[in-house]
Amino acid sequence: MCNHAIDTNIFSILAFVTYVDNNDFFKGRGAQVNTHNKFLKSKYVADHEEGIDEIMLEDTATQLFEEHPKNIVSKSNSPDLPFMLSINPYQGCEHGCLYCYARNAHEYYGFSPGLDFERKIIVKRNAAELLEKFFNKKGYIPETIMMSGNTDCYQPIERKLKITRSLLEVFLKYKHPVSLISKNNLIIRDIDILSEMAKLDLVHVAVTVNSLNENLRQKLEPRTVTGQSRIRLISKLTELNIPVRLMCAPIIPGLNSDEIPALIKAAADAGASAANFTLVRLNGAIAEIFKDWIYKAFPDRADKVLHMIASCHEGKLNDSRWGKRMTGDGKVAESIHQLFRISVNRFMKGRLMKPLSMNHFTPSGGKQLDLF
Repeated sequence: MCNHAIDTNIFSILAFVTYVDNNDFFKGRGAQVNTHNKFLKSKYVADHEEGIDEIMLEDTATQLFEEHPKNIVSKSNSPDLPFMLSINPYQGCEHGCLYCYARNAHEYYGFSPGLDFERKIIVKRNAAELLEKFFNKKGYIPETIMMSGNTDCYQPIERKLKITRSLLEVFLKYKHPVSLISKNNLIIRDIDILSEMAKLDLVHVAVTVNSLNENLRQKLEPRTVTGQSRIRLISKLTELNIPVRLMCAPIIPGLNSDEIPALIKAAADAGASAANFTLVRLNGAIAEIFKDWIYKAFPDRADKVLHMIASCHEGKLNDSRWGKRMTGDGKVAESIHQLFRISVNRFMKGRLMKPLSMNHFTPSGGKQLDLF
């Protein structure tokens, strides 16, 4: 959860609202709309559509906004998440994935969950310093920390800023377990650190692959690497004995649900030790963003896809039920679960992720031992 108040001295107090012409799909970005921020009173309206398009669609450059948080480790109170602690070095993500639940958190910063989420990125340059302070708290007992629980810690700007790498250096220094999730092969850059951590059972990596169909990937996740590139990433990590899990997320009935067997087979052949999936859920503003997108990207099947998604969530696109929001229920959801189980049993039977170790944690990063 994001607890940041909106600072109107730093961030814009106006939210843009515009829709892209159905005949002109806005390539290079996932969202085709900048939805209104529910926390803001003022907004632009499209009285003259061509004018608002000039404001919105020509301003495509990514902007960075610096945040200086006092804490970097967030604690989740969600009973259906497999982790309690997480770190998000970035808020907003250039990958532009249409379905990303993190879009809603952008509203707390005074931005729109739509196009703003993809081109107004908040960065936390002091993340590594804050992580060291967290580890040095009196009486701290180590438990696995997830990077990232929200936006991708290896999104494109990481290549330049290296905030994620600086955090991994701290994890290695303190010999603290970490679980990474990403869909970017930039993770290969940090293979030196990850290899050392793997020797002590201090790292798991989840690679998200939800389609091997390039036409779908380019529209659904416009600034990510290809699905095949992510499969090669799994293979590379496995060769270095770094435990890897396939994350099929999200599964969207009628769009990529038929690819489940092929995805699991490809990941298994590449050496993945396990697989998980989540069903798409269109919470908050994401429902409006997704509906606008699918009628433009896949108009021939938009109604069917939306109906199938709703059938997995008690007839609604927005599902916040603990234990059901990411798994769904109903006949469509049950068929997806069954297909997933059969595929895992066929291609990954008997495989397990090696457990992470909590036994190597070194308080103060070994400084106390250095005195002797």
